[in-house]
Amino acid sequence: MEVAKFTAAEKSASSSQQCEVHVDFFFDIQGIVHKEFVSPGQTVNGKFYCELLKRLREGNGRKRPDKWKKNNWFLHHDDARVNTSLVVRQFLASKNITVIPHSLFA
Repeated sequence: MEVAKFTAAEKSASSSQQCEVHVDFFFDIQGIVHKEFVSPGQTVNGKFYCELLKRLREGNGRKRPDKWKKNNWFLHHDDARVNTSLVVRQFLASKNITVIPHSLFA
């Protein structure tokens, strides 16, 4: 069996052709409510995440109008730094979005 060997330049050229895309999914028991593709190199900070949450709210209003009208939905967050940032917490409070905190032992 022959093992392929690559030079550093070949490895670099090969890896630069790869494109990683981060996708955030928001779903409930009925399925996906919203998905967001995050471009390579995009910094996911509080400002970006608040914009994503605005689009999630719009998607939730379109796809789950019964829950939207009654404000009968909530968000389950993990403890990622952006999720717990002040700007995100202020946004969630201003929109009366109920957040269920992440628990490692649940």
